Amino acid sequence: MPADTAAWPAMTIAEAHARLTAPGQRYEMEEKVIRGIPTRTWKNAPATLREVFLNGRAFGPREFMVHEDERATFDAFARATLTLARQLQADGVGKGDRVAVIMRNLPEFPVAFFAAALVGAIVTPLNAWWTGAELEYGLTDSGTKVVLMDAERMERLGDHLANCPDLVRAYVSRLPAGAKPPAIVRRLEDVIGPVNAWTNLPDAPIPDVALEPEDDATIFYTSGTTGKPKGALGTHRNIVSNIMASGIAAARNFLRRGEEPPEVDPLTAPQRVTLLVVPLFHATGCHATLSPAVNAGGKLVFMRKWEPEEGMRLIEREKVAATGGVPTIAWQLIEHPARERFDLSSLNQVTYGGAPSAPELVRKIVETFPGSLPGNGWGMTETSATFASHLGKDYEVRPESCGPAAPTGEMKILSLDGATELAVGEVGELWVKGPNVVKGYWNKPEATAETFKDGWLRTGDLARVDEEGFCFIIDRAKDMLIRGGENIYCVEVENVLYDHPDVMDAALVGVPHKTLGEEPAAVVHLKSGGSATEAELRDWVRQRLAAFKVPVKVAFWPETLPRNANGKILKTELKKVFEEQE
Repeated sequence: MPADTAAWPAMTIAEAHARLTAPGQRYEMEEKVIRGIPTRTWKNAPATLREVFLNGRAFGPREFMVHEDERATFDAFARATLTLARQLQADGVGKGDRVAVIMRNLPEFPVAFFAAALVGAIVTPLNAWWTGAELEYGLTDSGTKVVLMDAERMERLGDHLANCPDLVRAYVSRLPAGAKPPAIVRRLEDVIGPVNAWTNLPDAPIPDVALEPEDDATIFYTSGTTGKPKGALGTHRNIVSNIMASGIAAARNFLRRGEEPPEVDPLTAPQRVTLLVVPLFHATGCHATLSPAVNAGGKLVFMRKWEPEEGMRLIEREKVAATGGVPTIAWQLIEHPARERFDLSSLNQVTYGGAPSAPELVRKIVETFPGSLPGNGWGMTETSATFASHLGKDYEVRPESCGPAAPTGEMKILSLDGATELAVGEVGELWVKGPNVVKGYWNKPEATAETFKDGWLRTGDLARVDEEGFCFIIDRAKDMLIRGGENIYCVEVENVLYDHPDVMDAALVGVPHKTLGEEPAAVVHLKSGGSATEAELRDWVRQRLAAFKVPVKVAFWPETLPRNANGKILKTELKKVFEEQE
């Protein structure tokens, strides 16, 4: 524990939450009965995405999005969004219809997302990494009526559009000039024009569509490891709860260190600039980044794909304050040999999730970026992104934790059969409840009944919760290894590997064994200049953990370990390394 934490914390989590949620405070709570379940909610949250959009519109000439040489103000964004909303209505899109958005991070994505939301559609962002067949599944499973996509997705989907019976129209952005798409396709630029010309669009009226907090708003498909992806059906309340949860986590950080949270007027406060690396088609990018940025007048800087030097150039040029995604990005910002060539002094928040990280990383962030707030958290598609948040000194002191839940959220630990609630500190399956837990799975009543119980969500994560409510994710229940009857939590071994000074990225997987069932094997990516050997890494783990947890093999990966769009390491891919060695 750092030496400067002796007089810290100034108050408990419960005391801080009580202060911040007291009557009359910005984060005041109220109980609502949602689908028959009493639920703590945020009293002062925007009611729907319509209110979020209107709050963003108030920032007018302030710059909102930057993508290469394209820039859009909040006013330009609003004009493009309202123009597209009017077109969607002309296409017959009404309340409850599904409108899919399939794009990489482009300025057109937020326009498409909010245009569909404003007309009452259920916005269905599909994973832009999917194949044409997978995208076809998403369109047909959701019953999408209109799809908005970029040219890359059009190339992948072209032959599949005819197999989507509910589809009446497709809009494609950035289609090459000579392209001859199917008749169902129209160029998006024919409706809203190019990004830098959005400011010249007419100021159309906002759609006259009644929206309520419990109305269906989004379908985000899970990254399930078995079977077809399931569509998590979220409401407007689910989404806007992120706005309050992220705000109260920052305010709590002030109180915990004995300071009063500043009174902030978003219209006059310095603009928060975020370098967005996570995809907008993922709940974290959309719900935890896009919606809060629109609501509070933040600026989003897009880049096609994370590349350290380009990222640092953008941080310097745009005076970026916040970025992150997965721990590897933070490590590269700290250790990249070109870092000294760039002015990164504006960067004051580096956050990540979706993968374990070494406790050492927290200390390195604070050392490298003085005054910065390292951040971590936990959430899933079914919790509409963030459920627990971990910032600043709390994270420094408990680097293995993902933080406490927001005060509207509840957590409990149950036995794996779901029958018994376990005591504080015991490891079991994490169940959560709160206003950001989705309604269920789209058109999958059996899966919904299995996962959602009386307002509680079975997360499938093994975890423990300490006396003050800090959650420690131990592993995915399905990823836990059992070696000869002994449980091995992958995250525990991975964290030890991350502590080795040469290790940049690490993952533990199970390899089959005839008598023990399975044994642990590790795949690691070394830092630039790192020279650790297999024997050295196995010995490193052996000195710190029980012998049965030591990897029987260590394989070296030439680059950052492969991840899905949610930032989770693709362990199925890594297992193939050891299959090939058999």
